[in-house]
Amino acid sequence: MAAARSSQGTAGVNGVKGRERSGGSGPFGGSVRAVGRALHLPVTGAARGIRKATHAHGAGESGLGKLIELHAVNGAGDVMITVALASTVFFSVPTDEARGRVALYLAITMAPFTLLAPVIGPLLDRLPHGRRAAMAAAMLARALLALIISGAVAAGGIELYPAALGVLVASKAYGVVRSAVVPRLLPPRFSLVKANSRVTLSGLLATGVAAPIGAGLQTIGPGWPLYGAFVIFIAGTFLSFSLPPKVDSAKGEDVALLAADAEHLRGPHRSSTGRRPGLRTVGPAVTHALGANAALRCLSGFLIFFLAFLLREHPLAGESAAVSLGIVGVAAGAGNALGTAVGAWLKSRAPEVIIVTVVAMALGAAITAAIFFGAFLVASLAAVAGFAQALAKLSLDALIQRDVPELVRTSAFARSETLLQVAWVLGGAIGIALPLNGVLGLVVGAVIVALGWLATVRGLLASARRGGAAKPRVA
Repeated sequence: MAAARSSQGTAGVNGVKGRERSGGSGPFGGSVRAVGRALHLPVTGAARGIRKATHAHGAGESGLGKLIELHAVNGAGDVMITVALASTVFFSVPTDEARGRVALYLAITMAPFTLLAPVIGPLLDRLPHGRRAAMAAAMLARALLALIISGAVAAGGIELYPAALGVLVASKAYGVVRSAVVPRLLPPRFSLVKANSRVTLSGLLATGVAAPIGAGLQTIGPGWPLYGAFVIFIAGTFLSFSLPPKVDSAKGEDVALLAADAEHLRGPHRSSTGRRPGLRTVGPAVTHALGANAALRCLSGFLIFFLAFLLREHPLAGESAAVSLGIVGVAAGAGNALGTAVGAWLKSRAPEVIIVTVVAMALGAAITAAIFFGAFLVASLAAVAGFAQALAKLSLDALIQRDVPELVRTSAFARSETLLQVAWVLGGAIGIALPLNGVLGLVVGAVIVALGWLATVRGLLASARRGGAAKPRVA
C-alpha cells in the first residue's frame, strides 16, 4: 500500500508538472513562447556568430577576442558622437558659417589636443599596471562627456568645445593603451599584423553599423545619438575590466625611443661619453615606415576636412551634398576595410616594399585626381587613401614586431600611435585653411604624400634589400 501510495503520489506530482509544462496557459501560451523564440533566435544567433568569429584561432583563450569586442564598442560610440557633432557644427548652418564653426572647433579642440597628444603616450608608459582601468576610465569619461555635449547641443552652450576636446583626449588615451595591449594578448602562432587586422576590422564594421543608427537617432532629436553613445560607452567601461589580468602586467617591458640609432638620440638619452644609450632604439626601418605612415595619416585628415566643405559647396555631379559626402565616406571605409583584409592575408611579407608601394599608389591617385578632377576620381582617391592607410599601418606593425625587441615593443606602439594622431590633426588643419578649389586642394594632398614618400622610400628599400634591420643595441 505504501508502494501504491508512493506510485500514485509520484504520478500525481509528475502529472501536475507535466500538465503545467505542456498546458500552462493553453495553446495561446505555447504560441507566445514560439513567437518569443522566433524573435529571440536572430539576436542570440547573431551574438553567438559574432562571439565565434572574435574568439576564433585561440583569440578567446588569450583574451584577444575580448579586446576585439571592446574595440567594436569603442568604434560604435565614437561614431555616435561624430554624427551628433557633425550635425551640430557642420550641417546645421550655411557653408561659410560652418567653415568658421569648424575652424573654431579646430582651434579650441584640435590645437590643445595636438599639444596634449605627445604627452599621453609617455604618461601612460608610466602607468603600465593600470591599463584595464585606463581603458575603462577613457570609456567612462566619454560617456559622461556625451551627456554634457547633449546638453550643450540643446542649449547652444559653449561647453560643447571643451567637452569635445575631452572626448578627443579620452579617445586618444584609449587608442594608445589599446596599441600597447595587443602584443600582450597574442594567441600562440598568431602574428601581430593578424591581431591588429582583426581589431581594426571590428572597429570598422561597428562604425558601419552604428553610423546609420546614429543618423536615425539624429532625426528624433539632436541629443539622441549622444544618449546612444552614453549607453555604448557605459557598456565599454564594464567590458574593459573583462580583459585578462595579464594586460596590467608590465613584466619585461621598458621604454622605446623613436630614433633610428644612437647618433640620432637627443637630450638626456644622448651619452656625453659616446657610449651606447641605455634604452633600445627602434631601428631605421621602423622610423622610415613611421614617416611614411605619418604622411598617409596627414592625407587622411586633410581629405576629411577639405572634401567635407568642398562637396558641400560643390557636390558630385547630379547628387546632393549629403549624398556626395556619403559616397566619398563609403568609398574611404571600403578602401580601409579592403586594406585591412589584404594586410591580414599578406601577413608580414616584405613590409617595407608594401609601404613604398601603397604610398606610391596614394600619390598617383592624388595626382590623377588633381589633373582630371571629377566625381569618380575623387571617390577613387578616398578609397585608395583608405586602402593605403590601413595596409601601411599593418606593415608598420609588422616592422615593429620584427625589428623592435619585445622589451620595448609595447612602448613603441604607444608612441608611434601618438605621432600618427598628431599627423592627422595637422592634415585636418591644412584642409580647413585651404580655399575651396578642388584642383588646388588635391595638388596640396599630393604634395603631402610626395614629401613623405620621397623622404622614406630610399631608407625603406635599403632595409628591404638588407632583409631587415639589425637588432637594436642595448647598453
